[in-house]
Amino acid sequence: MRQLSLFSIFLLAGWLSAADSKPNVVVILADDLGYGDVQCLNPERGKIATPAMDSLASEGMVFTDAHSASSVCTPTRYALLTGRYNWRTHLQKSVLYGFGEPLIDPDRLTVAGFLKQHGYNTAAIGKWHLGLDLPKTDDTPFRGNNPQNVDWDGVIKNGPVDRGFDYYFGISASLDMPPYIYIENDRFVGKGTATKAFNRRGPAEPEFEAVDVLPMIGKKTAEYIASQDASTPFFTYVALNSPHTPILPSEEWQGRSDIGIYGDFVMQTDAIIGDIVKAIDDAGFRENTLVIVTSDNGCSKAAGIPAMQKQGHFPSAHLRGSKADLWDGGHRVPFIVRWPQAVKPGSRSDQLVCQTDVMATCADILDVEIPGGAGEDSVSFQPALSGLPVHSSRAGVIHHSIGGYFAYRQGKWKLLLSKASGGWTSPTEKQMPSGSPPAQLYDMEADPGETNNLYTSNPEVADALLQQLTSDVERGRSTDGPPAQNDVDSIRIWKGQAPAN
Repeated sequence: MRQLSLFSIFLLAGWLSAADSKPNVVVILADDLGYGDVQCLNPERGKIATPAMDSLASEGMVFTDAHSASSVCTPTRYALLTGRYNWRTHLQKSVLYGFGEPLIDPDRLTVAGFLKQHGYNTAAIGKWHLGLDLPKTDDTPFRGNNPQNVDWDGVIKNGPVDRGFDYYFGISASLDMPPYIYIENDRFVGKGTATKAFNRRGPAEPEFEAVDVLPMIGKKTAEYIASQDASTPFFTYVALNSPHTPILPSEEWQGRSDIGIYGDFVMQTDAIIGDIVKAIDDAGFRENTLVIVTSDNGCSKAAGIPAMQKQGHFPSAHLRGSKADLWDGGHRVPFIVRWPQAVKPGSRSDQLVCQTDVMATCADILDVEIPGGAGEDSVSFQPALSGLPVHSSRAGVIHHSIGGYFAYRQGKWKLLLSKASGGWTSPTEKQMPSGSPPAQLYDMEADPGETNNLYTSNPEVADALLQQLTSDVERGRSTDGPPAQNDVDSIRIWKGQAPAN
Protein backbone atom coordinates (compact mmCIF):
# COMPACT_ATOMS: atom_id res chain seq x y z
CA MET A 1 0.00 0.00 0.00
CA ARG A 2 1.35 3.41 -0.95
CA GLN A 3 2.30 5.60 1.99
CA LEU A 4 0.84 9.09 2.16
CA SER A 5 2.84 12.14 3.10
CA LEU A 6 1.87 14.07 6.22
CA PHE A 7 0.50 16.85 4.02
CA SER A 8 -1.58 14.39 1.99
CA ILE A 9 -3.00 13.01 5.23
CA PHE A 10 -3.77 16.55 6.34
CA LEU A 11 -5.52 17.30 3.06
CA LEU A 12 -7.45 14.05 3.18
CA ALA A 13 -8.61 14.76 6.72
CA GLY A 14 -9.59 18.27 5.68
CA TRP A 15 -11.51 16.98 2.69
CA LEU A 16 -13.38 14.40 4.77
CA SER A 17 -14.30 17.10 7.26
CA ALA A 18 -15.39 19.43 4.46
CA ALA A 19 -17.44 16.73 2.77
CA ASP A 20 -19.12 15.89 6.07
CA SER A 21 -20.19 19.52 6.51
CA LYS A 22 -21.29 20.01 2.87
CA PRO A 23 -19.13 22.79 1.47
CA ASN A 24 -20.67 25.81 -0.18
CA VAL A 25 -19.98 25.97 -3.91
CA VAL A 26 -19.56 29.21 -5.86
CA VAL A 27 -18.87 29.03 -9.59
CA ILE A 28 -17.90 32.32 -11.26
CA LEU A 29 -18.04 32.13 -15.04
CA ALA A 30 -16.46 35.05 -16.90
CA ASP A 31 -17.55 35.75 -20.46
CA ASP A 32 -14.86 35.70 -23.18
CA LEU A 33 -11.93 35.87 -20.75
CA GLY A 34 -8.88 34.36 -22.44
CA TYR A 35 -6.46 31.98 -20.74
CA GLY A 36 -3.71 34.56 -21.19
CA ASP A 37 -5.77 37.44 -19.79
CA VAL A 38 -5.07 36.25 -16.23
CA GLN A 39 -1.66 37.53 -15.17
CA CYS A 40 -0.60 34.52 -13.10
CA LEU A 41 -1.38 32.18 -16.00
CA ASN A 42 0.56 34.24 -18.52
CA PRO A 43 3.29 36.11 -16.62
CA GLU A 44 5.62 36.60 -19.60
CA ARG A 45 3.11 37.69 -22.25
CA GLY A 46 0.23 39.03 -20.18
CA LYS A 47 0.02 42.79 -19.63
CA ILE A 48 -3.25 43.11 -17.70
CA ALA A 49 -3.17 43.33 -13.91
CA THR A 50 -5.50 40.75 -12.32
CA PRO A 51 -4.66 40.89 -8.60
CA ALA A 52 -7.89 39.26 -7.39
CA MET A 53 -7.55 36.17 -9.56
CA ASP A 54 -3.82 36.00 -8.89
CA SER A 55 -4.52 36.10 -5.16
CA LEU A 56 -7.16 33.41 -5.48
CA ALA A 57 -4.65 31.22 -7.33
CA SER A 58 -2.04 31.74 -4.63
CA GLU A 59 -4.60 30.63 -2.03
CA GLY A 60 -5.70 27.59 -4.02
CA MET A 61 -5.06 25.61 -7.18
CA VAL A 62 -4.59 26.48 -10.85
CA PHE A 63 -5.61 23.97 -13.52
CA THR A 64 -3.44 24.54 -16.59
CA ASP A 65 -5.29 22.17 -18.96
CA ALA A 66 -8.96 22.91 -18.26
CA HIS A 67 -11.48 23.31 -21.06
CA SER A 68 -14.93 24.64 -21.72
CA ALA A 69 -17.04 22.12 -23.62
CA SER A 70 -17.39 24.56 -26.49
CA SER A 71 -15.63 27.65 -27.76
CA VAL A 72 -18.79 29.80 -27.55
CA CYS A 73 -21.34 30.93 -24.95
CA THR A 74 -24.59 28.94 -24.94
CA PRO A 75 -23.09 25.47 -25.47
CA THR A 76 -20.57 25.96 -22.67
CA ARG A 77 -23.26 27.03 -20.20
CA TYR A 78 -25.40 24.03 -21.03
CA ALA A 79 -22.49 21.64 -20.51
CA LEU A 80 -21.32 23.21 -17.25
CA LEU A 81 -24.78 23.14 -15.68
CA THR A 82 -25.83 19.68 -16.91
CA GLY A 83 -22.59 17.68 -17.05
CA ARG A 84 -23.52 16.80 -20.65
CA TYR A 85 -22.06 17.97 -23.95
CA ASN A 86 -24.19 20.58 -25.68
CA TRP A 87 -24.13 18.94 -29.12
CA ARG A 88 -26.22 16.09 -27.73
CA THR A 89 -29.11 18.59 -28.02
CA HIS A 90 -30.56 20.12 -31.17
CA LEU A 91 -28.04 22.99 -30.91
CA GLN A 92 -25.34 21.60 -33.18
CA LYS A 93 -23.58 24.92 -33.79
CA SER A 94 -23.65 28.63 -32.90
CA VAL A 95 -25.59 30.07 -29.92
CA LEU A 96 -29.06 31.12 -28.82
CA TYR A 97 -30.22 34.74 -28.77
CA GLY A 98 -32.14 36.79 -26.23
CA PHE A 99 -35.57 35.58 -27.30
CA GLY A 100 -34.46 31.98 -27.84
CA GLU A 101 -36.44 29.06 -26.45
CA PRO A 102 -35.14 26.94 -23.55
CA LEU A 103 -32.28 24.56 -24.36
CA ILE A 104 -32.33 22.60 -21.10
CA ASP A 105 -35.21 20.11 -21.14
CA PRO A 106 -37.58 20.21 -18.14
CA ASP A 107 -36.54 16.70 -17.04
CA ARG A 108 -32.79 17.36 -17.37
CA LEU A 109 -31.08 17.55 -13.98
CA THR A 110 -28.72 20.50 -13.50
CA VAL A 111 -25.94 20.93 -10.96
CA ALA A 112 -28.29 23.28 -9.11
CA GLY A 113 -31.13 20.77 -9.08
CA PHE A 114 -28.78 18.02 -7.95
CA LEU A 115 -27.39 20.08 -5.06
CA LYS A 116 -30.88 21.24 -4.13
CA GLN A 117 -31.80 17.56 -3.69
CA HIS A 118 -29.01 17.39 -1.12
CA GLY A 119 -30.11 20.33 0.99
CA TYR A 120 -28.49 23.29 -0.77
CA ASN A 121 -29.90 26.74 -1.33
CA THR A 122 -29.28 27.57 -4.99
CA ALA A 123 -28.97 30.84 -6.90
CA ALA A 124 -28.01 31.95 -10.40
CA ILE A 125 -26.96 35.54 -10.89
CA GLY A 126 -25.97 37.13 -14.20
CA LYS A 127 -26.16 36.09 -17.82
CA TRP A 128 -28.43 33.08 -18.49
CA HIS A 129 -28.16 32.60 -22.29
CA LEU A 130 -29.82 29.18 -22.26
CA GLY A 131 -33.21 30.22 -23.56
CA LEU A 132 -36.43 31.20 -21.78
CA ASP A 133 -40.13 30.98 -22.53
CA LEU A 134 -40.72 34.71 -22.44
CA PRO A 135 -44.40 35.71 -22.16
CA LYS A 136 -46.28 36.95 -25.23
CA THR A 137 -49.34 39.11 -25.71
CA ASP A 138 -50.49 36.80 -28.54
CA ASP A 139 -49.61 33.48 -30.14
CA THR A 140 -47.25 34.92 -32.74
CA PRO A 141 -43.72 33.48 -32.42
CA PHE A 142 -40.97 35.95 -31.57
CA ARG A 143 -39.09 37.04 -34.65
CA GLY A 144 -35.76 38.86 -34.71
CA ASN A 145 -34.34 40.96 -31.93
CA ASN A 146 -37.14 43.52 -31.61
CA PRO A 147 -40.50 41.72 -31.32
CA GLN A 148 -43.51 43.83 -30.43
CA ASN A 149 -45.54 41.15 -28.65
CA VAL A 150 -43.66 40.71 -25.36
CA ASP A 151 -45.92 40.66 -22.31
CA TRP A 152 -43.80 42.61 -19.83
CA ASP A 153 -46.22 41.81 -17.00
CA GLY A 154 -46.33 38.10 -17.73
CA VAL A 155 -44.65 35.11 -16.09
CA ILE A 156 -41.38 33.83 -17.57
CA LYS A 157 -41.37 30.06 -17.78
CA ASN A 158 -38.67 27.42 -18.10
CA GLY A 159 -35.93 29.70 -16.87
CA PRO A 160 -33.42 29.29 -14.03
CA VAL A 161 -36.05 28.94 -11.28
CA ASP A 162 -37.53 26.03 -13.23
CA ARG A 163 -34.14 24.38 -13.69
CA GLY A 164 -33.01 23.90 -10.10
CA PHE A 165 -32.35 27.44 -8.89
CA ASP A 166 -34.25 28.89 -5.93
CA TYR A 167 -33.34 32.43 -6.94
CA TYR A 168 -32.32 34.20 -10.13
CA PHE A 169 -31.35 37.74 -11.03
CA GLY A 170 -29.80 38.68 -14.36
CA ILE A 171 -30.27 39.09 -18.09
CA SER A 172 -31.62 36.69 -20.68
CA ALA A 173 -28.52 36.40 -22.88
CA SER A 174 -25.36 38.29 -23.84
CA LEU A 175 -25.36 42.01 -23.12
CA ASP A 176 -25.34 42.78 -26.84
CA MET A 177 -28.60 40.84 -27.31
CA PRO A 178 -32.04 42.26 -26.47
CA PRO A 179 -34.18 42.39 -24.42
CA TYR A 180 -32.23 44.88 -22.34
CA ILE A 181 -33.97 44.41 -19.03
CA TYR A 182 -33.27 42.63 -15.77
CA ILE A 183 -35.14 39.49 -14.79
CA GLU A 184 -35.72 38.48 -11.18
CA ASN A 185 -36.91 34.94 -10.65
CA ASP A 186 -39.71 34.60 -13.24
CA ARG A 187 -40.58 38.27 -13.82
CA PHE A 188 -39.16 41.23 -15.69
CA VAL A 189 -37.91 44.07 -13.53
CA GLY A 190 -39.88 46.85 -15.20
CA LYS A 191 -41.05 47.01 -18.79
CA GLY A 192 -39.18 47.13 -22.07
CA THR A 193 -40.91 50.23 -23.35
CA ALA A 194 -37.78 51.89 -24.74
CA THR A 195 -35.60 50.87 -27.66
CA LYS A 196 -31.82 50.67 -27.24
CA ALA A 197 -28.88 49.12 -29.06
CA PHE A 198 -25.83 47.76 -27.28
CA ASN A 199 -24.93 46.37 -30.70
CA ARG A 200 -28.29 44.79 -31.64
CA ARG A 201 -31.34 47.04 -31.52
CA GLY A 202 -34.23 45.91 -29.37
CA PRO A 203 -36.61 46.55 -26.47
CA ALA A 204 -35.17 47.91 -23.25
CA GLU A 205 -36.25 49.07 -19.83
CA PRO A 206 -35.82 52.88 -19.95
CA GLU A 207 -33.28 53.03 -17.09
CA PHE A 208 -31.30 49.97 -18.17
CA GLU A 209 -27.71 50.77 -19.19
CA ALA A 210 -25.14 48.17 -20.23
CA VAL A 211 -22.33 49.80 -18.25
CA ASP A 212 -24.22 49.13 -15.01
CA VAL A 213 -24.71 45.39 -15.48
CA LEU A 214 -21.35 44.08 -14.28
CA PRO A 215 -21.42 46.07 -11.01
CA MET A 216 -25.03 44.97 -10.52
CA ILE A 217 -24.09 41.29 -10.86
CA GLY A 218 -21.36 41.79 -8.27
CA LYS A 219 -23.71 43.64 -5.92
CA LYS A 220 -26.50 41.07 -6.16
CA THR A 221 -24.07 38.20 -5.65
CA ALA A 222 -22.55 39.79 -2.55
CA GLU A 223 -26.02 40.44 -1.15
CA TYR A 224 -27.09 36.85 -1.76
CA ILE A 225 -24.00 35.43 -0.06
CA ALA A 226 -24.43 37.75 2.92
CA SER A 227 -28.04 36.57 3.29
CA GLN A 228 -27.08 32.91 3.69
CA ASP A 229 -27.16 31.07 7.00
CA ALA A 230 -24.20 28.93 8.00
CA SER A 231 -26.56 26.07 8.86
CA THR A 232 -27.53 25.52 5.20
CA PRO A 233 -25.00 25.06 2.37
CA PHE A 234 -25.46 27.12 -0.77
CA PHE A 235 -24.59 26.87 -4.46
CA THR A 236 -24.18 30.13 -6.35
CA TYR A 237 -23.63 30.21 -10.11
CA VAL A 238 -22.38 33.67 -11.10
CA ALA A 239 -22.33 34.29 -14.84
CA LEU A 240 -20.57 37.58 -15.53
CA ASN A 241 -21.31 39.55 -18.69
CA SER A 242 -17.68 40.58 -19.08
CA PRO A 243 -15.31 41.05 -20.79
CA HIS A 244 -17.73 40.15 -23.62
CA THR A 245 -19.08 42.91 -25.88
CA PRO A 246 -20.19 45.58 -25.36
CA ILE A 247 -16.78 46.30 -23.87
CA LEU A 248 -17.86 49.01 -21.46
CA PRO A 249 -15.82 49.45 -18.29
CA SER A 250 -17.29 51.80 -15.70
CA GLU A 251 -15.90 55.32 -15.66
CA GLU A 252 -13.63 54.65 -12.69
CA TRP A 253 -11.98 51.79 -14.60
CA GLN A 254 -11.45 53.57 -17.89
CA GLY A 255 -7.77 54.09 -18.68
CA ARG A 256 -6.57 51.84 -15.84
CA SER A 257 -4.72 49.37 -18.07
CA ASP A 258 -1.93 50.02 -20.55
CA ILE A 259 -3.58 48.27 -23.48
CA GLY A 260 -6.89 50.02 -23.95
CA ILE A 261 -10.54 49.54 -23.14
CA TYR A 262 -10.47 45.73 -23.18
CA GLY A 263 -7.69 45.69 -20.62
CA ASP A 264 -9.72 48.11 -18.50
CA PHE A 265 -12.74 45.81 -18.67
CA VAL A 266 -10.70 42.76 -17.71
CA MET A 267 -9.37 44.68 -14.71
CA GLN A 268 -12.90 45.59 -13.66
CA THR A 269 -13.97 41.96 -14.14
CA ASP A 270 -11.13 40.90 -11.87
CA ALA A 271 -12.19 43.46 -9.26
CA ILE A 272 -15.79 42.17 -9.29
CA ILE A 273 -14.47 38.64 -8.76
CA GLY A 274 -12.47 40.01 -5.84
CA ASP A 275 -15.60 41.62 -4.40
CA ILE A 276 -17.46 38.30 -4.56
CA VAL A 277 -14.62 36.44 -2.86
CA LYS A 278 -14.47 39.16 -0.20
CA ALA A 279 -18.20 38.72 0.41
CA ILE A 280 -17.60 35.00 0.97
CA ASP A 281 -14.80 35.71 3.44
CA ASP A 282 -16.61 38.52 5.24
CA ALA A 283 -19.64 36.27 5.76
CA GLY A 284 -17.46 33.69 7.49
CA PHE A 285 -17.69 31.11 4.71
CA ARG A 286 -14.05 31.18 3.57
CA GLU A 287 -12.75 27.88 4.94
CA ASN A 288 -15.47 25.62 3.63
CA THR A 289 -16.45 27.23 0.35
CA LEU A 290 -15.29 25.75 -2.93
CA VAL A 291 -14.78 28.68 -5.30
CA ILE A 292 -14.23 28.04 -9.01
CA VAL A 293 -13.33 30.91 -11.35
CA THR A 294 -13.34 30.10 -15.04
CA SER A 295 -14.49 31.39 -18.45
CA ASP A 296 -16.94 30.20 -21.07
CA ASN A 297 -14.39 30.34 -23.91
CA GLY A 298 -11.35 32.22 -25.14
CA CYS A 299 -10.92 35.91 -25.85
CA SER A 300 -13.11 37.36 -28.60
CA LYS A 301 -11.73 39.04 -31.70
CA ALA A 302 -13.90 42.02 -30.77
CA ALA A 303 -11.29 42.76 -28.11
CA GLY A 304 -8.81 43.77 -30.82
CA ILE A 305 -6.32 40.95 -30.43
CA PRO A 306 -3.74 42.06 -33.04
CA ALA A 307 -3.47 45.52 -31.49
CA MET A 308 -3.03 44.03 -28.02
CA GLN A 309 -0.35 41.66 -29.27
CA LYS A 310 1.58 44.61 -30.66
CA GLN A 311 1.58 45.99 -27.13
CA GLY A 312 2.87 42.70 -25.77
CA HIS A 313 -0.40 41.20 -24.49
CA PHE A 314 -1.36 37.76 -25.81
CA PRO A 315 -4.87 36.88 -24.55
CA SER A 316 -4.46 33.22 -25.56
CA ALA A 317 -0.94 33.07 -24.06
CA HIS A 318 1.05 30.36 -25.88
CA LEU A 319 -2.04 28.81 -27.47
CA ARG A 320 -3.29 29.10 -31.04
CA GLY A 321 -6.67 30.62 -31.83
CA SER A 322 -9.31 32.39 -29.77
CA LYS A 323 -13.06 32.37 -29.16
CA ALA A 324 -15.10 30.21 -31.58
CA ASP A 325 -12.07 28.13 -32.67
CA LEU A 326 -11.27 24.44 -32.36
CA TRP A 327 -7.64 25.27 -31.53
CA ASP A 328 -6.98 25.45 -27.80
CA GLY A 329 -7.14 29.24 -27.65
CA GLY A 330 -10.86 28.82 -28.23
CA HIS A 331 -11.62 26.59 -25.26
CA ARG A 332 -8.66 26.14 -22.91
CA VAL A 333 -9.74 28.52 -20.19
CA PRO A 334 -8.67 29.86 -16.81
CA PHE A 335 -9.72 27.46 -14.06
CA ILE A 336 -8.82 28.56 -10.55
CA VAL A 337 -10.05 26.71 -7.47
CA ARG A 338 -9.92 27.81 -3.84
CA TRP A 339 -11.15 25.65 -0.98
CA PRO A 340 -8.95 26.34 2.07
CA GLN A 341 -10.24 23.36 4.01
CA ALA A 342 -9.15 20.91 1.31
CA VAL A 343 -6.84 22.50 -1.29
CA LYS A 344 -3.17 23.32 -0.78
CA PRO A 345 -2.36 27.01 -1.35
CA GLY A 346 -0.32 27.76 -4.46
CA SER A 347 -0.86 24.31 -5.94
CA ARG A 348 -1.19 23.38 -9.58
CA SER A 349 -2.69 20.59 -11.65
CA ASP A 350 -1.74 19.83 -15.24
CA GLN A 351 -4.41 17.15 -15.56
CA LEU A 352 -6.96 17.37 -18.38
CA VAL A 353 -10.38 18.47 -17.09
CA CYS A 354 -13.57 19.88 -18.58
CA GLN A 355 -16.30 22.13 -17.22
CA THR A 356 -18.75 19.25 -17.64
CA ASP A 357 -16.96 17.81 -14.59
CA VAL A 358 -18.48 20.18 -12.03
CA MET A 359 -21.50 17.95 -11.45
CA ALA A 360 -19.53 14.74 -10.83
CA THR A 361 -17.06 16.60 -8.64
CA CYS A 362 -19.87 17.92 -6.45
CA ALA A 363 -21.29 14.39 -6.20
CA ASP A 364 -17.89 13.02 -5.24
CA ILE A 365 -17.39 15.65 -2.56
CA LEU A 366 -20.79 14.79 -1.08
CA ASP A 367 -20.08 11.06 -1.45
CA VAL A 368 -23.29 10.46 -3.40
CA GLU A 369 -24.09 9.11 -6.86
CA ILE A 370 -25.34 11.15 -9.80
CA PRO A 371 -28.83 9.84 -10.62
CA GLY A 372 -29.30 7.87 -13.82
CA GLY A 373 -30.02 9.98 -16.86
CA ALA A 374 -27.84 12.87 -15.69
CA GLY A 375 -24.23 14.01 -16.04
CA GLU A 376 -23.41 11.60 -18.86
CA ASP A 377 -20.16 13.41 -19.67
CA SER A 378 -19.09 14.37 -16.16
CA VAL A 379 -16.02 13.04 -14.33
CA SER A 380 -14.93 14.05 -10.84
CA PHE A 381 -11.71 16.03 -10.57
CA GLN A 382 -11.93 15.91 -6.75
CA PRO A 383 -8.76 13.78 -6.43
CA ALA A 384 -6.78 16.49 -8.24
CA LEU A 385 -7.71 18.96 -5.51
CA SER A 386 -5.50 17.02 -3.12
CA GLY A 387 -2.75 16.37 -5.64
CA LEU A 388 -3.86 12.90 -6.67
CA PRO A 389 -4.47 11.61 -10.21
CA VAL A 390 -7.99 11.67 -11.64
CA HIS A 391 -9.07 8.12 -12.49
CA SER A 392 -11.50 8.77 -15.30
CA SER A 393 -13.91 6.38 -16.97
CA ARG A 394 -13.91 8.86 -19.84
CA ALA A 395 -11.28 8.10 -22.46
CA GLY A 396 -10.83 11.73 -23.47
CA VAL A 397 -12.40 15.17 -23.79
CA ILE A 398 -14.43 16.32 -26.77
CA HIS A 399 -14.01 19.89 -28.02
CA HIS A 400 -16.51 21.75 -30.21
CA SER A 401 -16.37 24.99 -32.21
CA ILE A 402 -18.94 27.58 -33.21
CA GLY A 403 -19.23 25.93 -36.62
CA GLY A 404 -20.00 22.56 -35.04
CA TYR A 405 -16.58 21.04 -35.77
CA PHE A 406 -15.38 18.31 -33.42
CA ALA A 407 -11.99 17.64 -31.86
CA TYR A 408 -10.88 14.88 -29.51
CA ARG A 409 -8.19 15.09 -26.87
CA GLN A 410 -6.71 12.01 -25.22
CA GLY A 411 -3.48 12.29 -23.28
CA LYS A 412 -1.00 14.24 -25.35
CA TRP A 413 -2.86 13.71 -28.63
CA LYS A 414 -5.47 15.98 -30.12
CA LEU A 415 -7.41 15.20 -33.30
CA LEU A 416 -9.33 18.01 -35.03
CA LEU A 417 -11.91 17.07 -37.67
CA SER A 418 -11.29 20.30 -39.53
CA LYS A 419 -8.76 21.60 -41.99
CA ALA A 420 -8.28 24.87 -40.12
CA SER A 421 -9.62 26.80 -37.11
CA GLY A 422 -13.20 25.55 -37.34
CA GLY A 423 -14.18 29.03 -36.18
CA TRP A 424 -13.30 32.66 -36.77
CA THR A 425 -9.51 32.65 -36.90
CA SER A 426 -7.79 32.68 -40.26
CA PRO A 427 -7.28 30.33 -41.97
CA THR A 428 -10.88 29.18 -41.91
CA GLU A 429 -12.05 26.05 -43.69
CA LYS A 430 -12.86 27.95 -46.90
CA GLN A 431 -9.43 29.60 -46.92
CA MET A 432 -7.51 26.34 -46.92
CA PRO A 433 -5.97 25.35 -50.27
CA SER A 434 -7.31 22.31 -52.09
CA GLY A 435 -5.39 19.19 -51.24
CA SER A 436 -4.98 20.17 -47.59
CA PRO A 437 -5.25 17.30 -45.10
CA PRO A 438 -8.90 16.80 -44.10
CA ALA A 439 -8.02 16.85 -40.41
CA GLN A 440 -5.30 17.87 -37.95
CA LEU A 441 -3.38 15.89 -35.34
CA TYR A 442 -1.13 17.48 -32.75
CA ASP A 443 1.16 16.32 -29.98
CA MET A 444 0.06 18.81 -27.32
CA GLU A 445 3.04 18.11 -25.08
CA ALA A 446 5.60 18.91 -27.75
CA ASP A 447 3.48 21.39 -29.70
CA PRO A 448 0.87 23.20 -27.54
CA GLY A 449 0.69 25.95 -30.17
CA GLU A 450 -0.68 23.43 -32.71
CA THR A 451 1.72 24.28 -35.52
CA ASN A 452 2.97 20.86 -36.70
CA ASN A 453 0.14 18.79 -38.19
CA LEU A 454 0.95 15.09 -37.77
CA TYR A 455 -2.28 13.77 -39.29
CA THR A 456 -0.77 12.22 -42.39
CA SER A 457 2.30 10.81 -40.62
CA ASN A 458 0.42 9.15 -37.73
CA PRO A 459 -2.69 7.58 -39.27
CA GLU A 460 -2.98 4.89 -36.60
CA VAL A 461 -3.21 7.51 -33.84
CA ALA A 462 -5.78 9.54 -35.79
CA ASP A 463 -7.88 6.44 -36.50
CA ALA A 464 -7.89 5.38 -32.83
CA LEU A 465 -8.97 8.85 -31.68
CA LEU A 466 -11.68 9.02 -34.34
CA GLN A 467 -13.06 5.65 -33.27
CA GLN A 468 -13.20 6.75 -29.64
CA LEU A 469 -14.83 10.07 -30.55
CA THR A 470 -17.41 8.26 -32.67
CA SER A 471 -18.19 5.88 -29.83
CA ASP A 472 -18.55 8.68 -27.31
CA VAL A 473 -20.95 10.52 -29.62
CA GLU A 474 -23.07 7.54 -30.60
CA ARG A 475 -23.34 5.99 -27.10
CA GLY A 476 -24.99 9.14 -25.79
CA ARG A 477 -22.35 9.37 -23.07
CA SER A 478 -18.57 9.46 -22.71
CA THR A 479 -18.42 7.92 -19.23
CA ASP A 480 -19.10 4.40 -17.95
CA GLY A 481 -22.73 3.44 -17.72
CA PRO A 482 -25.59 2.19 -19.85
CA PRO A 483 -25.95 3.78 -23.30
CA ALA A 484 -27.95 6.99 -23.29
CA GLN A 485 -29.92 8.82 -25.93
CA ASN A 486 -28.86 11.98 -27.70
CA ASP A 487 -31.70 14.44 -28.27
CA VAL A 488 -31.30 14.16 -32.04
CA ASP A 489 -31.32 11.03 -34.17
CA SER A 490 -28.09 11.73 -36.00
CA ILE A 491 -25.03 13.88 -35.29
CA ARG A 492 -22.64 14.73 -38.11
CA ILE A 493 -19.17 14.10 -36.75
CA TRP A 494 -17.47 15.36 -39.92
CA LYS A 495 -18.75 18.84 -40.75
CA GLY A 496 -16.43 19.07 -43.72
CA GLN A 497 -15.64 16.39 -46.29
CA ALA A 498 -14.80 13.12 -44.55
CA PRO A 499 -11.70 11.41 -45.96
CA ALA A 500 -12.19 8.40 -48.19
CA ASN A 501 -11.38 5.05 -46.59
